[in-house]
Amino acid sequence: MSFDDLLERAASLVRPGRRALLGIAGSPGAGKTTLAERLVRELNGDGPAWVAHVPMDGFHLADVELNRLGRRDRKGAPDTFDAAGYAALLRRLREDEDDLVYAPGFERTLEQPIAGAVPVPRTARLIVTEGNYLLLRDDGWARARSQLDEVWFCEVEEAERLRRLVARHEEFGKDHDTAVTWVLGTDQRNADLVAATRDRADLVVEAAVSEAGAPVRVPRAHRPRDHRSVR
Repeated sequence: MSFDDLLERAASLVRPGRRALLGIAGSPGAGKTTLAERLVRELNGDGPAWVAHVPMDGFHLADVELNRLGRRDRKGAPDTFDAAGYAALLRRLREDEDDLVYAPGFERTLEQPIAGAVPVPRTARLIVTEGNYLLLRDDGWARARSQLDEVWFCEVEEAERLRRLVARHEEFGKDHDTAVTWVLGTDQRNADLVAATRDRADLVVEAAVSEAGAPVRVPRAHRPRDHRSVR
């Protein structure tokens, strides 16, 4: 499968009269954000933006709440997110009743969620959302999955995944030893949990496909002209 094929498949999820939601799951460091951002960039092209990126990371619980719950040392685990809040946002996006919806973002320098950071206008007919736990069957995550048309699983060779994670933690302030300890401890436990959900995905995407190659464009025929034409 080529990246052109991924673009065609993503665009084909949109139907007249309804907004489509595509989820991208995968272990920490697998390339979910890279894939989501490239899909959005290439699908939008140089025309009006009709595809929006809404990361799951904005639903991290704030450190003050993690401290209260005694979960700060497991930050990034499934129960350190507001899964029910994420599911509610996806439902609101699916219902498509508002001219503008604000989603939370995540500031990696601060490692904190930021409210109202991601505007999603009604002209966005395809929402691409990504996060580790979209295929978990726990209650909140299952509710989130029910709002998604498809979920793709992004994966990369394990040594490369670990290298990326260590580099990411170092980039945002951890020294090398602390980064390695976190990657092989907390991150790895989460990665093992996510890897067990791989078989539930609608499609498995290798990083070699999602990250390589020259820019491509989805055929214009797949692009909705505006939100009025598809409602």
